[in-house]
Amino acid sequence: MNRFNLSHGPASAPRGKCPGSHKETRRDSRQLLVASALLGAALPVCQATAQESAATEQLRGWSSIVTRQVFEVADNVYTAVGITLSANSMIVGDDGVIIVDPGHSPTLSAEVRREFEQITDKPIRAIIFTHGHGDHFRGASAFADEGSEIEVWARANFGAETRAAAEAGFVSGGAGLSGGVRPADTQGGDLSPEQTVQFNGPPRPMSPEERATPVRRVPPTHTFTEERIELEIAGVEIELVAAPGETADHLYIWLPGERVLFAGDNVFHTWPNVYPLRGTNRSIRDWIASLDKMIAEEPARVVAGHGNPLMDNAVEQLTNRRDAMQWVYDRTIEGAMRFMTPDELVEYAALPEQFASLDYLADYYGSVWGTVRQIYAQEVGWFDGDPLNLHRENPVRQSERMAELVGGVDVLLARAQEAMAAGDPLGAAQLAQHVTRLRPDDPEPKLLMADALDALGEQTLNAPARHYSFSYANLLRREAEQQ
Repeated sequence: MNRFNLSHGPASAPRGKCPGSHKETRRDSRQLLVASALLGAALPVCQATAQESAATEQLRGWSSIVTRQVFEVADNVYTAVGITLSANSMIVGDDGVIIVDPGHSPTLSAEVRREFEQITDKPIRAIIFTHGHGDHFRGASAFADEGSEIEVWARANFGAETRAAAEAGFVSGGAGLSGGVRPADTQGGDLSPEQTVQFNGPPRPMSPEERATPVRRVPPTHTFTEERIELEIAGVEIELVAAPGETADHLYIWLPGERVLFAGDNVFHTWPNVYPLRGTNRSIRDWIASLDKMIAEEPARVVAGHGNPLMDNAVEQLTNRRDAMQWVYDRTIEGAMRFMTPDELVEYAALPEQFASLDYLADYYGSVWGTVRQIYAQEVGWFDGDPLNLHRENPVRQSERMAELVGGVDVLLARAQEAMAAGDPLGAAQLAQHVTRLRPDDPEPKLLMADALDALGEQTLNAPARHYSFSYANLLRREAEQQ
């Protein structure tokens, strides 16, 4: 199967590495993330000035998989990757073409259109949105010329996540909640290129300002409420199937003649993002049910929402993804019935070797630990069974107790500095955070906490958690500079 290379070299190459090979450190990196970010374990810090941590090396290796190119997925089916944030596809029919997920930026999406026009000069007859995230539809104006009367298809609840945010009173950034819900960015839009690891293709993600920039919207002209509908567009037989998962408005596209399935963001080369740190509710049960339907189609090839299409072993990969998600769900519920807290469940529901060894189920974007906590929150609620969590003090009072226990705020700061010097950035950050609460106008503990967060981010495999750590560290440094 042909692929058309549009540029040279990987999108990003490793800058250095800590001891150990990629294969040897893959599973260990995920365990480091769980231990450091969730269980409070002290870990050695890889010196980022000379070397990168095993987690960063692995994450950059994942990032380098996607280069700017067009895949010939099947006869008359083409997918462009590495140009916009999402994968953009073209289905060539008898008298026109169908575009699937036109991307996030009219400027970059216009580049995709030019590449597709090198393959065929047939006119665009339809656009299909797999779901209502802006990185999949904001570039539609590059394909829908003003005054054109092309069909634009989506589910009837298209944009459900955005509407839910607006109805709750939050400002929506197009995918999840924003506008002050989180003090730092999970997508890396406010970070330097050196701090960001980007998989989707462009050298960096959109900044918050770019995400807020208005574009000419191309709304759906045709929607459906059924479980499945059959269409014929430009002589191509297409089935659109409701498939809630990453979003409630998700669908997949099935080409029965070619046995090609366009999965949207329900399939991505990482553990599924069941809980985005920016704040959105997603049902893992719905996601598993949608994967069941995809598997039943027995596709020969699957186009993922981001990154390269699945050209081989598509059913096997879908099945492993479905089974791993079901295993984590079952294990989390089983542990909860044994009165385990979310902190305990993260370890109890960790993936067994048969799934943990699969790179496409690693915690690159979504995370198993985030999924476990989301399952608990959705099925059990916020209370974890610890009676002290029914009587929690505000954070400042908790910090006052800590300072009293160790002998004062100065001692607390000294202990934080000692922890950082000893290679325990998590311990340093926890102690420094107490000092920042008690001395909010003192820049020293904020700078120490920022350094500790940088060290934690460096050894974190999950890109959103990594980016948030760096972004929060930068925020603390800005506050310290102002003081």
